Order: sequence, then C-alpha cells, then structure tokens
Amino acid sequence: MHERSSCVFLPRLARTRSAFDLHSRRRKWQRLDWGCRYDILKTLVVRQFSTSVIRPVAKLVKSPIQVYGVEGRYATALFSAASKQKSLDKVEQELGRVFSLIKDPKLSSIVLNPHVKRSIKQKTFIDALTKAKLSPITINFINVLAENGRLTLTPDVITAFGKMMSAHRGEVTCSVTTAQPLDEANLAELKVALNGFLSKGETIKLETKSDPSILGGMIVSIGDKYVDMSTKTKIQKLTKLIRET
Repeated sequence: MHERSSCVFLPRLARTRSAFDLHSRRRKWQRLDWGCRYDILKTLVVRQFSTSVIRPVAKLVKSPIQVYGVEGRYATALFSAASKQKSLDKVEQELGRVFSLIKDPKLSSIVLNPHVKRSIKQKTFIDALTKAKLSPITINFINVLAENGRLTLTPDVITAFGKMMSAHRGEVTCSVTTAQPLDEANLAELKVALNGFLSKGETIKLETKSDPSILGGMIVSIGDKYVDMSTKTKIQKLTKLIRET
C-alpha cells in the first residue's frame, strides 16, 4: 500500500515541479522588456531557419576544402548545389559580378546598411541581380542569405567559395611581397622556384604585391608555408642579436 502511494506521488511531484519551472520561466519572460523579447525571438527564428537550410550535410557534395564559420557553411551549400547542376564555373563567374555590384556605393548603402529593413534590402538586391540577368541558382542563393539576415556576409561567402573553387582546380595560392614590383624575368624565375613546392596535379595561383617598408628581399606565403626573407626582418634579427650580446 505504501509502495503504491509512492508510485502515485512521484508523478504528481514531477508534474508539480514541471509546473513550478514553467511558472518561473514565464515570470522571468514577463520581466523582460519588449526589446529583449524581440531580440530573443528573432535570434531563435533566424537560427532555426538557417540550420534548416544548411543542416542536411549528408546530402551535400563534399567541397575540396573545409572553410569554417557561417560563411563557410553557406559557401559549402552553394558549392554542393552548383556541383549537382554542373554549373560551378558559371556560378563562380556570376559571384564575381555580384561582388562588383555590392561594391557599388549606391547599392551597398542599402544592402549593407543595418538600419534598412530586411525586406527592402532583399528587394533592392534581387532586382539588381535580375537586371544583371544572373542565373536562378545564384539569385536563389542570395535570396536565402537575405531571408536569413546574412546579406552583410555576401563578400565573405564569395571569398570562401573562391577558395573552394581554387582547391577544386588544384590551384595553390601563393602570395609574394617584394619591396619593388618584379620584372618579367624575375617573375618567371620565381614561378619556377615555387613550382618545387607543389604536388602532382597542382598549379600555382600567384598573387604579387609590393611593400616598400620591407626594404628588400621578399615574403612568401604558399599553402601553409610562410617564409620571411625580407631585408627588414633580417635587420630586426641582427639588431636583436647585437642587443643580446
């Protein structure tokens, strides 16, 4: 008899605690001002919508490299969709046009302005893309960014997609900084030397820039390797060595 009454009591206790917790949470919610309530609800809705779009990872075509962050997730989803439609090159080209459009001061003042309503941003951007006669896959993707409140990430997503495409083509990005611009002969000699870092099937995607502050020599970044052979760094090391002796 005692055991039976305990079994009846335990569910009642659980229900009482559950009701108490619910009442406590409700009182905390009611104490929040409307601004806080709105921010919480908006965050929950955007998060749910965003994860529902990106979540089915098992169905995605695997990208050649993994790019982290929110922009990486969106770029991966776009890479998968474009790959399935065999339109990777076309989408990459169109994203270049999107990047140019978003740099336009008139358009960016609306699309990237946090004080402009999301619906206005979306309509303005989509109208511009439609006028540019971009393909449905690119326009639909920008629509997803707009609906998720991620239009400000558009340049980052485009950059992430570009990295995936470079890896897809077997390109290895190499950045070379020199004090003065290299002439054709030195540039050709440099490319030959850099090719020694590559594996079979890889090609160099060389980016050169000049920075007079390094005084001379060069700074090379290729893949995960970084070599600083600048005169500035050599002087700094020499100065440090002299001070320590």
